[in-house]
Parts: sequence; structure tokens; C-alpha cells
Amino acid sequence: SAETSHSVVFENIERCSPECLRVLLENISNLTVDADFTVEEIPEINVAVATFLKSIDTKELVKRCSKHKRVREFKMTARLLELTQSIKAANLPDSVSTDYIAVYFESARSGGGPVSDVQLFPEENSAIITFCDHKGNT
Repeated sequence: SAETSHSVVFENIERCSPECLRVLLENISNLTVDADFTVEEIPEINVAVATFLKSIDTKELVKRCSKHKRVREFKMTARLLELTQSIKAANLPDSVSTDYIAVYFESARSGGGPVSDVQLFPEENSAIITFCDHKGNT
């Protein structure tokens, strides 16, 4: 696909506090956290994902990050988040149905799209939702 992800993964973030990462990204991108992009930390795997709400050249941002003095000092790496058609939803209520999950994730208001499949894992209170294309996942 010629389409580029709107999200950038930052790996090895343990040397950079969440607030420091946000300010660093503002400096590198010339954008504003919350208004132009969001950052979600995933400490269990030592990464953060920045999702850009504005249309920017994320490939160019990754290049700038890899050359940036502070990013290198923190020994972080940046790469584009792969586009996917499936997501995992966790902490679902015990009684949730596959139909409800499909309808919920098809909501255009929430950035969803047509769902092609839902695999429910009641023992984990989770589900894998597969969209008809990668644009339908949030």
C-alpha cells in the first residue's frame, strides 16, 4: 500500500519521561500535543505511540527523530507503526456479544469502519476485531 501510517512508534523510552517525550516531539514536529498529536505509553514493552491528528509526513518525522541529538542521547528509536486490519479489545464485559462489538467498532463517529469478523475470547474478556480495511481501526 502506498498509504503511510499516521502513527510513529518510539522504542526504548525508559530514559525519557512521558512529559519529556511529549515536549521533545513538539520540538521535532513543530506541532502541539493533544491538539495535533497524542502519545500513548505502553510501559510493559518500553514503547510509546504518537498518533498525528494533522496530516504530516510521518516518514520525514521518523528521519528527523533518528538524527535528533536528544533522541540519540536517550537511545530511542522511531519507526512507522504498521497498518493493520485487526485490533484486540480487552477488558470486555462478561455478557458482551460479537454483534454488539461489531456494531460498536463500526461507529463512524468513533473513527470505526466496516467490520468483517469478530473473534470473542470470553476466558480472557477480549476479542479480535478485523476490519474490511486498515482505515476502519482506531
